[in-house]
Amino acid sequence: MSIGNSPSDAASEAPLSIGRALQRARLDAGLTVEEISAATRVRAPLVHAIEQDDFSRCGGDVYARGHVRTLARAVGLDPAPLIESYDGEHGGRPSPTHVAPVYEAEKIRPEPRRPNWTAAMVAAIVIVVGFVGFTMFSGARSGSESMAGNASQAHPSAPQPSHTPPTKRPEPSRSAIAAAPADKVTVKLTADGGKSWVTATANDGHSLFEGLLDQGQSKTFTDDKKISLVLGNAGAVKMFVNGKDLGTAGSDGQLVRTNFTPGNPQAG
Repeated sequence: MSIGNSPSDAASEAPLSIGRALQRARLDAGLTVEEISAATRVRAPLVHAIEQDDFSRCGGDVYARGHVRTLARAVGLDPAPLIESYDGEHGGRPSPTHVAPVYEAEKIRPEPRRPNWTAAMVAAIVIVVGFVGFTMFSGARSGSESMAGNASQAHPSAPQPSHTPPTKRPEPSRSAIAAAPADKVTVKLTADGGKSWVTATANDGHSLFEGLLDQGQSKTFTDDKKISLVLGNAGAVKMFVNGKDLGTAGSDGQLVRTNFTPGNPQAG
């Protein structure tokens, strides 16, 4: 069945455009533009423009596809034929962008640190105080053992006191980021530099998230084998993969497609 046509008039009517199909489905559902806007968070003027097949206000093909998909689901249409029609009218999907250079290990080299003389002086004082305390404790302990030896000679039947060495407590971990499970892939996205349209898909093709990530928002995704991502404004998104901070995903306005697997934040 053609997009937007009902079974009764499919033979007599030409296929509807994307905007007309969305508009007819909305009217058939008895919904106003304002109700669709409130349900999808797509601004009402933009909904009007899309229903008139004007995608120039969407901010690019990635956002246009996202808006079409969101509006189609809100009015009960299958978004796949509409997206296919959009790709056919606008030159198809863009070719994937390789993002490996973004995560080069030597991308940011740390500056040489100056000696911290204050910390060195504090450490020296702690060492001296500890040595003096240890010396005093050892002298007091030797005197106590000497007195205990004399007492044992005077009273051979008295039981000798036992000394149990103190148990050393393990030091807490100083890792800034908790270790991610080695048998899973964990991806955390944070929109620090603005808004970005994000699509996250699990290894089996199941959609983990699809929508607009507002500035300040974070999303975390986990899968046993692989997580695939599409980022509409890569420069606004910081990535934490398998417990490692990878920095921003790309430059402002850049479309980035990438995926990650367990144990290797640079995989894919």
